[in-house]
This record gives sequence, structure tokens and C-alpha cells, in this order.
Amino acid sequence: MPLAESRLRRLGGWALLIALGLNLRPIISSISPLLMEIRGATGMSFQSSAWLTSLPVVCMGLVALLGVRLEARLGERRGVALGLLMILCACLARLLCDQAGALLATALLATALLGGAGVALIQALVPALIKRQFQQRVALAMGIYSASLMGGGGLAALLSPQVATHFAHWQAGLGVWLLPALAALLLWWLLPFAGPGQRLDAPSIGLWRNRRAWLLALYFGLVNCGYMSMVAWLPAYYLQLGWSATQSGSLLAFMTLFQVTAALLMPALAQRQNDRRPLLAISLSAQALGFSGLVLWPLQAPQLWVALIGFGLGACFALSLILTLDHRRDPREAGQLAAFVQGVGFLINAVSPWMTGWLRQLTGSFISAWWVLILSVLAMLVLTRVFSPSSYREPQMATTAAQLASATP
Repeated sequence: MPLAESRLRRLGGWALLIALGLNLRPIISSISPLLMEIRGATGMSFQSSAWLTSLPVVCMGLVALLGVRLEARLGERRGVALGLLMILCACLARLLCDQAGALLATALLATALLGGAGVALIQALVPALIKRQFQQRVALAMGIYSASLMGGGGLAALLSPQVATHFAHWQAGLGVWLLPALAALLLWWLLPFAGPGQRLDAPSIGLWRNRRAWLLALYFGLVNCGYMSMVAWLPAYYLQLGWSATQSGSLLAFMTLFQVTAALLMPALAQRQNDRRPLLAISLSAQALGFSGLVLWPLQAPQLWVALIGFGLGACFALSLILTLDHRRDPREAGQLAAFVQGVGFLINAVSPWMTGWLRQLTGSFISAWWVLILSVLAMLVLTRVFSPSSYREPQMATTAAQLASATP
């Protein structure tokens, strides 16, 4: 292959990775800055409106658990294309929704399911794709993917209320995100990234009975659950404290700047060492400090607390996925493990915004929810010490899988 063509394919691969990541969070984060308008139009309570954030995450979990079978049936090429098409259709339906009350609430929940399934399908397929396409730069590729994913969420939080204000139509703030989905879909077909879309056999590697796989899934779920609560309720928290919709949405976008920075910086540092624990400990400590600031001094230095939370969340998402991929050398096995970890982890994440809304409804304040997140982060900080590199060397994992397979009736 000529040098110029090879370089173009590499650049195309990076561009596609970024385009995919940018489309995986607007379906969720575009809701929160417009939540008051949505609640006014639908009559939804805080607890019930939390499902607009929780349902996509539930889909992410359930679809990720089926990721191996979906890859076998669809192939990466068809699977990612289908996921982008589902996101596009969900945004289009939100743009065209003109019902009122309960009918509008039902329509929004349906789009949350459709868009969440599309996001989940892409997320289930991307880790194996990264492991194969960027074999020598897995940590860097995962960092760029994570940064673009979080950047898309921040852009949606920042721009959705502005679009809604410009068009005097809050549905426009939700529906505008069909445009990047359409652009990514076209780019995906024009620049083949995943190669041929053939169906492949997908042998099981015994994850359902693997204790380390469950531990990784629990860890991934709990170190990242703060993100879903922030996306769903951070603007609402500051709206309650007297901020405007645009101000509170910009605060979420400000948080995203630090998520993106951490998602790029920390994996780049992780590329130079095998032990992920020191970087994970720094990231979790930043989260704990940030959430503590939201509880104790929310108006004194909100940008500082949000920056710490964003940095910690951005780093934890990328590093916990890198930690998962470290456990398997084979790209397909690594993809299966990552799909399982994300599946269970996102189901845990889905509880977080619902729990926050429930505690807000029960106590009249978000403070109790922030305390729950602080305790969760501190517990995961203690658990981090378990993930010594010597505990997940390939021979040990292979032995564990073999033992489990032989123990299966």
C-alpha cells in the first residue's frame, strides 16, 4: 500500500473514532438543561423524568451484554451503522414531537429507548475494534474515543438550550443532534474502518462465572455512575440554586472540558506504565473532592468542584476500560470482556440518576445524593488496590477460564 494511502487510512480511522464518540452522549445530555421546559410540557415529576436519562443507560447495559452475539450476527460494519441510524431516528422523532402531556412523555421515553439502544450497540462493538485497529496505541485510542464521547455530551449540554432559545422550541434543542449522527453515518460508509461486515463465530470465554469479570464490571459501574447523575441533575441542582438554564447548561459543558482533558492526558500517561492503580487513585480522589465541594460550598467555587468532578470522571471512564482491555491480549476476547463489563456497569449506572431523582423527591434537595456518590467513590478507591498487574496476567486469566469451563456441567 502506498505511503500516502496508508497515512490517509490512518487519519480516516482516527476521524471515524472521534465521529462515533461524539454521537454517544447527546441523546442523554441534551435533556438536562431543558428539563424544566420538558417537565412543564409533560407534567413529569423529578423521579419519573429521571427515566429519560436512565432508560438509555439501561439499554446500554442490556445491549452490551448481547454484544458478542450481535457482532456474530451483524458484523461490526452493519452493527455500527444500525446504531447510528437508531440515534438519528430517535433525534428526528424528538424534533417532530408535537403532542402534549402524557402522550409527549411517552414519546420522549420511547426515543430514549431507541437512542439508548443505538448508543449501546456502538459501545459494545467499539472496544474490540480499537484493540484490533490500534494494536500499538490502544491506550491512546481509548483516550481519544473517551474524550470525543464526553465532548459530545458537553456540546449537547451547552448548545441544546441555545438552539431551543433560538427556535423558541425546546424540541429543536433535542432534535438538532440528528445532524452529527447523519454525518457519522455517511463517514462510516465512505471510509470503511471495521473492514468487511462478515458474520463471525463468537466462542464464549466463560465470563458469567468469572469472578474477576464481575469485579471489573462492579468497579466500572461505580467509578462512572457519577457521570450519569451529573448529566441528569447538575443543571437542575443549580437551577434550584437560582441559576438560569443557559448558565447551568454551561456549567455542565465546563465540566466536560476537564473530562476531555483527563480522557486524553491520563491514558497517555497510562501508555508508559503497566500499573493503572496510581492514576485511578488520583482520578477517584478528584471525584471525591469535587462532590464534597458540591455538598459543602456549592456557590463559593462551583467551577472548581465541577472541574474536579469532570477530571475524575473523564479519567475513570478511560482508565477503567483500559484496565479491562489489559486482561486479554486477543482483540475478540478483549472485546467480549469489555462488552460484559460495560453491560453490567451501565446497568449499575442506570440506577444513579433514578436514585438521585428519588432522593431529591424525598428530601427536597440533591445533597443526600451527592453524599451517596462520595461514599461510593471512596469505596472504589479502597478497591483499586486489588488491580495489581500481577493479578491479571494472561496465563492466570487463561487458567481461570479453563477451570471454570471444566467445572461447567
